[in-house]
Amino acid sequence: MKKTVLKAAICYDFDGTLAPGNMQEYGFMRALKTTPQSFWKKSDALSASQHADKNACYMWLMLEEAKAKHISFRKEDLEQYGKDIPLFNGVDTWFKRINAFAKKNGIELQHYLLSSGLKEIVSGLPISKEFKRIYACSFMYDANGVPFWPAQVINYTTKTQYLYRISKGCLDETDLAVNEKVPHEQRVMSFAQMLYVGDGLTDVPCMATLRKFGGQAIAVYRPHTKTGSTHAQKLLHDHRVDNIAPADYAEGGKMDAIIKAWLLKLKADYDMIFYSYENLTNQV
Repeated sequence: MKKTVLKAAICYDFDGTLAPGNMQEYGFMRALKTTPQSFWKKSDALSASQHADKNACYMWLMLEEAKAKHISFRKEDLEQYGKDIPLFNGVDTWFKRINAFAKKNGIELQHYLLSSGLKEIVSGLPISKEFKRIYACSFMYDANGVPFWPAQVINYTTKTQYLYRISKGCLDETDLAVNEKVPHEQRVMSFAQMLYVGDGLTDVPCMATLRKFGGQAIAVYRPHTKTGSTHAQKLLHDHRVDNIAPADYAEGGKMDAIIKAWLLKLKADYDMIFYSYENLTNQV
């Protein structure tokens, strides 16, 4: 058996995981001159009255509110809003550091974003280039670059689809091969080589999916907040996650240590399987 480079993937939620709050609450809501409380109250009321998906409702409301207040709402405007989003401590250097650690230990590490926020806003982030793929809600656009209808609506359960896409190598959202049966040992990357990072109950389906097949899940919480810590501890107590940590990605922090330990364990397990197979082959 030829020894190949071990692959691993970290899948991240965004809101509350890599950045505080919801991404729409920064540039977009400031442009509207509205408050998050007011916007989400309208969106939730629409969802309840129409028995509609909450994420489809917030997307519709963004279109309507921008139109009513004569706010420019083009693809480039949404990307610009992404530049205003503050990230948690250490996120800006996290990917370069953890990639270097993985490479040093013989691991090819990939990063994916799985978000119910807007892909267009995330695309404006300085870290957007760090993700092999960004899966998030998005709009369809007319010839003038103006959104008119959802292209993708991703909620907490449909997020799990993208774990299978990553595992099977069917990364394009329209690739129906994702539905084909592929044994875990024949996949591009098994779930056991994947880790999910999220901050709440809406991340549980992804966490549960990976953990069921040997993957890992971490719940993060906003540093120095008792409520966030309590929610994360409940997820740990209920066996929904393997670890919890403050959303601080600085070198030497708890998150940094957990991810590095996970990567080292992956490599140790991989080496053990390889050398055991090699020894058995040599004895034949």
